[in-house]
Amino acid sequence: MNAVVPVVAAAVLWGTVGPAQIWADTGVHPAALGAARMLLGGAVLAALTVRPAGLRTLTGRGTRGWLGVCVLVTAGFQVCFLQAVERCGAALATAVAFGTVPVVSGVCGRLLAGERTSPRWAAGTACAVTGIVLLLLPGSGARTDVLGVVYGVVAGASFGVYIAATKRLGAGGGDLSTAAPVSVLCAGLLVSPALLIAPQGLATWRAAGLVGWLALATTALGYLLFTRGVGRLSAATTGTLSLTEPLVAAVLGVALLGERPAPLAAAGACVLLAGLVAVSLPGRRPAAPTRPAPPLPPGEVEARR
Repeated sequence: MNAVVPVVAAAVLWGTVGPAQIWADTGVHPAALGAARMLLGGAVLAALTVRPAGLRTLTGRGTRGWLGVCVLVTAGFQVCFLQAVERCGAALATAVAFGTVPVVSGVCGRLLAGERTSPRWAAGTACAVTGIVLLLLPGSGARTDVLGVVYGVVAGASFGVYIAATKRLGAGGGDLSTAAPVSVLCAGLLVSPALLIAPQGLATWRAAGLVGWLALATTALGYLLFTRGVGRLSAATTGTLSLTEPLVAAVLGVALLGERPAPLAAAGACVLLAGLVAVSLPGRRPAAPTRPAPPLPPGEVEARR
């Protein structure tokens, strides 16, 4: 549970990204918003956690490739997720993205690290898929956009690969507290041309407040919490715990954005919650085998007769 709590806390913070983007209504292009978020958040996170000794662990043969994977999928996640939110709304985009995460992270963990997918992971994944289907059914009250759903799936797959790549990076001797800010900052540099191509709306107070929240709370603090717990959990479990994010997004959508989910959408959220509970509950430890009592000495056997 010491590993579960920080991962769930990070997912709660990440669950505010979509609602904050819609509530601020800045008109900033998602790619430019993602670049600003990653550059500022990555810089703050690097100032808090990066040490020279940690940087040296990322330059070895067993870590450089996985660091590159982390950078690419971090950039892909940021751009695709914010695009999905703009097209589909906060609740649906977050549900689609993070409903995809446990499936991809579990498969990647199996292929890359030989992790066994437990029955609890299978139950959580089944709940995630069922919940997303309910959200997408006609009459769910969700604002569906096909391209937005595609963006959401790609974002979820990117995050699932990031979870598995982070674990491989740590297994190769990489310092995860250093790898996270380096990944975010380098991903921000990859997407930074969007700041020049589509800077409209960034020079406003609402945009500055939105970037500040996304960078400092959801990126710097979120990744700080996530890296504290991810190294002690399987990729499958970590991905399914991230289902906290769509639940938070749905609650904020109702409370702040005035969204009123139809019965099917509410049922989908409940099924997602069931999957989260299934994977979060600690499993039973096998009972310790009992050792047979040592034989009594012959003299004591005669005395007991």
